[in-house]
Amino acid sequence: MNRLNGKRALITGGTSGIGLETARQFLAEGARVAVTGTNPETIEKARAEFGNDVLYLRADAGDVAEQKRLAASVGKAFGQLDVLFVNAGIAALKPIEQWDESSWDRSFAVNLKGPFFLVQALLPILANPTSIVLNGSVNAHIGMPTSSVYAATKAGLISMARTLSGELIGRGVRVNVVSPGPVSTPLYGKLGMTPDALQKTAASIRGQVPAGRFGEPSEIARAIVFLASDEAAFTVGSELVIDGGMSTI
Repeated sequence: MNRLNGKRALITGGTSGIGLETARQFLAEGARVAVTGTNPETIEKARAEFGNDVLYLRADAGDVAEQKRLAASVGKAFGQLDVLFVNAGIAALKPIEQWDESSWDRSFAVNLKGPFFLVQALLPILANPTSIVLNGSVNAHIGMPTSSVYAATKAGLISMARTLSGELIGRGVRVNVVSPGPVSTPLYGKLGMTPDALQKTAASIRGQVPAGRFGEPSEIARAIVFLASDEAAFTVGSELVIDGGMSTI
């Protein structure tokens, strides 16, 4: 449909899961795309699929200094940026008594501090208009056991979208959030669980979803395409919850 024809887009965490699928759909809609990642294996898999159609950048989403370097690289390659999808994040789920300060700090650095300073670093190259989409989570709205820190980081991100919307709309920058429920991505495989424990956790989560299944990355990416496009020009500071009804029960 070419809804993003000619738009220059940056997707953090764009080499797997929702980020990778969003890159596919952005490209199909006519965008020029840059993706970030930290895992050399997933970066090379993305490169094998997209070839030279995509700019690949390594960046630690929780390192403030790297956000400045990332912004400089994007500016050098694209000149300006029309779309930013802040997708990179970590989901560490464990009981409160198992948390220590360093792991708490790491979750907040990747999921909240890094995104804030990335937006700050990109301000000089944001076009007018620009669409920023932040990847939140249904966990910010439900009391899911073991998700205390993860949910808090995502609640902060959702709040940041609202405040930055008010602050940046005068520059032509729209900020919105997609908050997925459980989605079939490699994220759950990174929780450090045994295969049996992972299977039981997945079954438990699935049982909380009225739709009776996990979502697919393509279902989230289609919403991101809408928010990134000019079709959403009047959508500002909004949160689109895509969770199969999980937050309604």
